[in-house]
Amino acid sequence: MRKRTLGSQGLTVSEQGLGCMGMSFSYAGRDDAESVRTLERALELGIDFFDTADMYGPWTNEELVGPVLRRHRDQVVIATKFGNEVTPEGKLIGQVNGRPEYLRQALEGSLRRLGVDHVDLYYQHRVDPDVPIEETWGALAELVDAGKVRHLGISEAAPQTIRRAHAVHPITALQSEYSLFTRDVEEDGVLATVRELGIGFVAYSPLGRGFLTGAIRGPQDLAEDDRRRNLPRFQQENFDANLALVERVRSLAGARGVAPGQLALAWVLAQGDGIVPIPGTKRRTYLGENVAASDMALTPTELDELSRAAPRGAAAGERYPADGMRRVGL
Repeated sequence: MRKRTLGSQGLTVSEQGLGCMGMSFSYAGRDDAESVRTLERALELGIDFFDTADMYGPWTNEELVGPVLRRHRDQVVIATKFGNEVTPEGKLIGQVNGRPEYLRQALEGSLRRLGVDHVDLYYQHRVDPDVPIEETWGALAELVDAGKVRHLGISEAAPQTIRRAHAVHPITALQSEYSLFTRDVEEDGVLATVRELGIGFVAYSPLGRGFLTGAIRGPQDLAEDDRRRNLPRFQQENFDANLALVERVRSLAGARGVAPGQLALAWVLAQGDGIVPIPGTKRRTYLGENVAASDMALTPTELDELSRAAPRGAAAGERYPADGMRRVGL
C-alpha cells in the first residue's frame, strides 16, 4: 500500500488506516477472534496505521488491539485519544475533560492497556470548553518532551482552536468525519485551515458509518444494541432521504463495476494527498474491499458525478444527537 505523510513533523502512514472502534464499541456483533484476524490481515495488506481511543468500551478496544499491535511495534503507528472522560472505574460520564492532570492519567492508562512505552499519535478527542486549549496543549507538549508521545492530534476542533493549539505545539493531524455523506469541513474552514498550516487530515467514518456501502437498507438492518439507531441520520424520518443518496452512489458504482463503498472511499482518497481515511471494520471481507479502493483512480468526470450525486449538505439529519453535536466544532 502506498504511503502518505501527515503534517510537517515526518509522520508517514499507509494511505488507509484501520478504525478499530467498531471491534468492541458502538456497533453490534462483537467477535474478538475475527477482529484479531482482521488486524493481522490488515498488517499483511500493508496497513500500518491503527486508530483506537480510551473511551471505546471504555478501555476494551485498547485492550483488544494492544496485544496484536505491540508484536509489530516497530512497523505500526498507533493512534489513541483522550478527552471524553472515563472514570477510574471505567465508566463514561458524558463530559469532556482537557485538564492537564486528567490527560496525564489518561495517557498512562492507554500505555498500560496497549502494552507500549509510547503512543505514536495522541489526539485530544474533544475540546473542553472550560479549559483553555493552551493549557491542555502545554501539558501535551510535555508528554512529547518526555518521549511518551511522538505526535499530537486534535479531533473535531474549530479553525481558531486549531490555530491556538498549533501555536503551542505543532499539530500533526486533525481528525474529523469526512465522506460523501459529511462534507462540513469543506465549508466551515477546517480543511482550508489544516492545509494552510501543514497539518494532516484523518477522515473518520469515510463510509458514512456503513451507510455508503449500500448494505443497510433500513433501520431494521441494525441490531437493537447498535448505537447507530440513536443517530439522526439513521432515524426513519431521515433514512429514506439518505437511502436515495446512497442509491445515486450505487448507480455510479455499478457503472464502474465496483462496490458503492469502494467508490465512496476512492472519492475521499482523491481529495488530497494530505488526507488519510480510516474506514472501520472488524471483518476481513470488508477490509479487503476497502483496501482495493486504493487501486482505483477516479477520473475528473467520475469525481464530478460523485460530487453532484452527493453534494455538500445533502445528507438528512445531524451527525450526532443534540448532546453530541454540542461537542464538535469548538
